[in-house]
Amino acid sequence: MQMIKHSKILVLGTGPAGCTAAIYLARANLYTTLITGPIPGGQLISTSGIENWPGDYPSVKGIILMERMINHTKNLKINLINDTIIKVNLLKKPFLLIGNNASYTCEALIIATGASPKYLGLPLEKELLGKGISFCATCDGFFFRNKNVAVIGGGNTAVEEALYLANIAKKVFIIHRRNIFKAEKILINRLKDKSINSKIDIKFSFFLKKIYGNKEQGLTGIKIQSLENSKNIINLSLDGLFIAIGHEPNTNIFKDQISLTKNKYIKIGIDKKYTTSTNIKGIFAAGDVHDFKYRQAITSSGFGCMAALDVQKYFNK
Repeated sequence: MQMIKHSKILVLGTGPAGCTAAIYLARANLYTTLITGPIPGGQLISTSGIENWPGDYPSVKGIILMERMINHTKNLKINLINDTIIKVNLLKKPFLLIGNNASYTCEALIIATGASPKYLGLPLEKELLGKGISFCATCDGFFFRNKNVAVIGGGNTAVEEALYLANIAKKVFIIHRRNIFKAEKILINRLKDKSINSKIDIKFSFFLKKIYGNKEQGLTGIKIQSLENSKNIINLSLDGLFIAIGHEPNTNIFKDQISLTKNKYIKIGIDKKYTTSTNIKGIFAAGDVHDFKYRQAITSSGFGCMAALDVQKYFNK
């Protein structure tokens, strides 16, 4: 039987939202346990350069920023635990959370579990993960020096991945279903500069139809098809494929207990007294786990602050 550890407040996740929440709670002298989750620092650690984090001009690497945040929590009276929660019982108090290493109970909970990359759902996609297919250019780009790669997507993440890879790879193809990018204009302008010198080849209104390869050889290529002309099919020989089509909130373990939107995001503000409240009293949410609109590191951090202040108010009452 697992050991059960009790804490007055428990924060799940060590991205900007979770770290900020824990810091504010510790400064309010509220004993807090912070559980890292499977990836300490969250998805931000895979971001090559953050150019809009106030005070870090001209940019800061995501992994550096998150190391700072986690080190900040270590210098406060926060019980930092490296574990991943796999099951919960939130329908009675104290709330029970079961992890890989131990079980935990708490009187208040802040869910800051963030989001994970979406899969396309194609054959070989998962089988070739790490064998030519990746969700993180900054993590794996080194392996594709002077090779041909492709990026799937058209948002900020996809464009950032392509720009990063353009400094490493021989050729970068961007495959996007729409005829315009959703990314910020400053990123699009940089992309245009790269495409002028033929370093980047943009395929608008195309979708990925098939992945070629096997476990022994890894990825060998892809087939893309035009959305405007179904007869327009292109086969590309590739060494690397980077999928950047968005993220899905990490809420599966909460789905039968916490109220979610149809897209699996946690609904907040249910108790009008607390902006970050969920449908269960004493449970709050912060960051990408509920935010499908802004999805920025700084707004996640802001929501972490709000959740911590809501918890303080909750205990004061």
